[in-house]
Amino acid sequence: MEKIFSGIQPSGTLTLGNYLGAIKQFVELQDEYECYFCIVDEHAITVPQDRLKLRNNIRSLAALYLASGIDPEKATLFIQSEVPAHTQLGWMLQSINYVGELERMTQYKDKSKGKEAVSSALLTYPSLMAADILLYQSNIVPVGDDQKQHIELTRDLAQRFNNRYNDIFTIPQIRIPKVGARIMSLQDPTKKMSKSDENVKAFISMLDEPNRIEKKMKSAVTDSEGIVKYDKENKPGISNLLNIYSSCSGESIESLEMKYEGKGYGEFKQDVANAVISLLQPIQEKYAELIDSDVLDDILDQGADKASFQANKTLRKAKKAMGLGRVKKKKK
Repeated sequence: MEKIFSGIQPSGTLTLGNYLGAIKQFVELQDEYECYFCIVDEHAITVPQDRLKLRNNIRSLAALYLASGIDPEKATLFIQSEVPAHTQLGWMLQSINYVGELERMTQYKDKSKGKEAVSSALLTYPSLMAADILLYQSNIVPVGDDQKQHIELTRDLAQRFNNRYNDIFTIPQIRIPKVGARIMSLQDPTKKMSKSDENVKAFISMLDEPNRIEKKMKSAVTDSEGIVKYDKENKPGISNLLNIYSSCSGESIESLEMKYEGKGYGEFKQDVANAVISLLQPIQEKYAELIDSDVLDDILDQGADKASFQANKTLRKAKKAMGLGRVKKKKK
């Protein structure tokens, strides 16, 4: 069975975009692949974090994964920092990762722009991200198109290591979901919906209450044309709402265009909100059951054990290939 790895940072409550662009697909993939889903808390500390908030976010993210349908009997859910092999291989990969490659990373350039002091981890974390993926001999990495550059670097590092030392790592393939892969901001539909957006009206949290979802949807940026039609270039706001509606309801964009022909944006926005609420309500109910439960801790403990077993097998091979550590002599 082919393996899939995916990691999400616990840097805030997940958005509708995170769910539609990633987690919804994960639930489907766990029946077809051996899946490793990781809460990459060590990536989160590339920028300053409040320790209590970070711990809450880690637990909340784990509960949301499970509430969304990730089955611990089918997939391995774990926390990155609880599997030390990630940082060990990350350091080893830094030794073959060139500074120029890291400086060209778009996210590094964006997050460091205009800052006097930048954490060295912000520069080097793509090496850790590569380690996350390669430890599990991942065949496929499902990502949004904004992460393609990092996966391409991971592929380069795997090939470089294999050529220089030994054929240790599987070269992962990129998988980008065709629908819902890039849900845009409700306030600026030219930008991706982000949980770190300073404008809380720009995103829908997976834990937003129904009335909050309705208010955010009503204030979503559209245009003055009054026609519900998909046209990403000329009508980015309406196109984004159609994408959200289609992804939440399962109805095609074409059928939605016909459904709202001759109708105004007010009714359309309300129906988009209703579709989002219907999608999130059962997830929120399951989340409430899990968040403070011992069941959640048990699942994460089991996930860390299972992930460690697989990761350590790969790590031992990589260390041996690089000549690290000792080769113990057999006792006579």
